[in-house]
This record gives sequence, C-alpha cells and structure tokens, in this order.
Amino acid sequence: MSLPKENFVTIREYYELREQSDVLLEYIDGVVFISPSPSTIHQRISSRLHAQLFNLLEEKECEVFHAPFDIELKKEGVEGNKIVIPDLSVICDKSGLTQQKYIGVPAMIIEIISPSNQSHDLVTKLNIYMQYGVKEYWIVNPLLNTIQVYLLNEQGQYQQKDIVREKGRISSEVISGFEVNAEKLFS
Repeated sequence: MSLPKENFVTIREYYELREQSDVLLEYIDGVVFISPSPSTIHQRISSRLHAQLFNLLEEKECEVFHAPFDIELKKEGVEGNKIVIPDLSVICDKSGLTQQKYIGVPAMIIEIISPSNQSHDLVTKLNIYMQYGVKEYWIVNPLLNTIQVYLLNEQGQYQQKDIVREKGRISSEVISGFEVNAEKLFS
C-alpha cells in the first residue's frame, strides 16, 4: 500500500522536522518513521554490544557507531533517499564519514527490536539493507531472546546464517573475532 502523494515529505521538510523535534526520525523515500525511545533492556543490550565491538575494533580499520547516528544510505545504481538510525553500525569505508553522519553503506548493522518497531526492523530495514548491500545484518530480539544473523550472498540476497535463542554463541563473518554469548547478552 502506498501513501497519497500529499503525505510524502521532501528531504528538506524532513530536516526541518528534525530541527523542531527531540524524537529520532528516519526518512525512507518520502516517508518519515519515528523511532521509539529505547527501553532499559534495549539500552543494556546496545551498551554490551557496543562495548564489545568498540574494544575489538580499537586501532583497526573498522569503527563502530551507536544510535543516534545518521546513516544516509548511498550506493551507485540505487535511487531514493534513505536516512536510517541503526542501533549499531560498523563502518569500514570511512570515506563517507562527515561531521554529522555517514554517507554510504556500513559493513554491518545491528538492530535491537522494540515492541513498537518489529515490522520496521524485520521487514522494511532488512529489505533496504539488502538492497544497499550491507554485508551482515543482525537482529537482536529481547522479546524472544533471539539473535538472527543475515549474510549477503553472491546474488545480493540475505540468507540467514545463524540464529540462537536464549543460549549459545553466534559469530560474525564480516567482523573477525566478533562473537556474542546470548545468555550473557540477555541476562
């Protein structure tokens, strides 16, 4: 289902909205999405993952950024304007870093599901990240205590690489040495 044209917002109007608001707003081809304030468990999980990635990547080629940090997705051959605010982004090509945001495609993105944004992360963002070529997409769901890892295959499609629920370890193909213990993450 598409929205009537009069409900679409220009990129300029989006930036004006951002200036007037304290809420996190994402922009996908003329539609503005409001990101919910993170819950306590969301913050704990995000902090644990960020700390682990930060320590692992210190003094290495890639760098991790946590929300709120704008990612303006740009890839040759893909049209549209998409500004997303992932929970965690691992950026290896730093040429797109500006003072305010990153323009390009992160190597890895981690989203932590909130009750109010499940379909946005599980469907909308999964398809957008796949379209732009994010190599690895992690979906952490504290509602079900699951971690799903999707890896971009040679055809440019996501394949679920692994899933754990409550217990077990899951690792990254893109970030060498990044492994998460689900039991510790959700405790």
